[in-house]
Amino acid sequence: MSKKKNLEDLLQTAGSPVKMLRNSQTGPNVYPGVPPEFTNWRDEQAAWQKTCVLFNQSYHMADLAVEGPDALRLLSHLGVNTFANFTVDKAKQFVPCSYDGHVIGDVILFYLAEKKFNLVGRIPVLNWIRFHAETGGYDVGVALDERSAARPDPFNRKSYRFQIQGPNAMRVIEKVTGKKPPDLKFFNMCGMNIAGKQVRALRHGMAGQPGFELFGPSAEGETVREALVTGGEEFGLRQVGGRAYSSNTLESGWIPSPLPAIYSGAKMKAYREWLTVDSYEARASIGGSFNSPNIEDYYFTPWDLGYGPFVKFDHDFIGREALEQMAKQPPRRKVTLALDSADVTRTISSQLDQGDRAKFIEFPSAVYSMHPYDKVTVQGQTVGISTWIGYSSNERRMLTLAILENEYTVPGAEVILVWGEENGGTRKPTVEAHVQTEIRATVSPVPYSEVARKVYAEGWRTGKF
Repeated sequence: MSKKKNLEDLLQTAGSPVKMLRNSQTGPNVYPGVPPEFTNWRDEQAAWQKTCVLFNQSYHMADLAVEGPDALRLLSHLGVNTFANFTVDKAKQFVPCSYDGHVIGDVILFYLAEKKFNLVGRIPVLNWIRFHAETGGYDVGVALDERSAARPDPFNRKSYRFQIQGPNAMRVIEKVTGKKPPDLKFFNMCGMNIAGKQVRALRHGMAGQPGFELFGPSAEGETVREALVTGGEEFGLRQVGGRAYSSNTLESGWIPSPLPAIYSGAKMKAYREWLTVDSYEARASIGGSFNSPNIEDYYFTPWDLGYGPFVKFDHDFIGREALEQMAKQPPRRKVTLALDSADVTRTISSQLDQGDRAKFIEFPSAVYSMHPYDKVTVQGQTVGISTWIGYSSNERRMLTLAILENEYTVPGAEVILVWGEENGGTRKPTVEAHVQTEIRATVSPVPYSEVARKVYAEGWRTGKF
């Protein structure tokens, strides 16, 4: 038998992208480089709403440097975003789509200097950019700094990356810099001096609270981190471990794991042949009760994810024609689902009974695959998909981020989340034998956190629900 060379070979052997991904032997993404908990995840969750937190993002995200005369032209060709008035010392949430207008992913794009950019986030977007940089005839150079879990030297990263977030974040920045924090607009950058080190700072807010993302050379990271931790003591700063980190999105409303829309379509074949058998896309996993044989049913549009305002038809880009047609159709909408506490308790208590048990619910994040897809129903009819699930100690609720058909997004409406996989579960190593169960849920705002919804910078988070 010939050795499989690329993702396309794997798909041909599997016979179905859905079958391959739903039975992948890969579990959920891990958050390396930091302990699971510094204190306990409940207090760490509370700190991003009540005092402030330090997120150490130095290890779990990939970085891609893009530099050269054609760098901006390349990025403009791939992103749905406008690049009008995009200048040095600005950043944006960069969203590329497939030729059919479905989202490949999203990352943060930093405009560092003339003809010099950096993109930070999950690898699918960065791979898409690398492919076009290598095959599209652009005068551009790219350099990938892989996440720790995908490299032989996990901690040999080029840069550190921290976020200071929460009501007291600005007081911490003032303490460690010795001056009042700059009055920057959201997603603008500046320089800071912390512990004698020059730090690049992005005005940001990950947990629905004001703050900065700080980055610089990896060798200087520990000095900067120690200064932040020491300076933040009097303001209640807590470092956030891996367990709490993955749950903050439940309150802020960002869907972190759309399946990259690359597994089908003739125009995507060359890209699938470029991706290796060890690529993220080849090793990705899908989990949950939503089970369609059509891989396209797992793809999302920008409007599904709340990124409709990002789509600007002021430039030519991949997927533009398809998105122009989609823009005319009523999109689905992103919501938060607040799960019924009695039903959640019943589901958890099945672990203590001798009869059938439901799928185990982990705390605070109950995600057990790289791309969670649970179906949401009304009177037995599937009306949407839940994409992230977990517990917020701040809100005292199990929450999910879901995408529903418009007519079912009325605030306060009741829907059903189907929890667990069909036929006792797929072959993923994170799935034990179980039975599916139904959990009632109430349609709620996104973001669920009132602070994130009402105070956050203008954008998808602050749109009227």
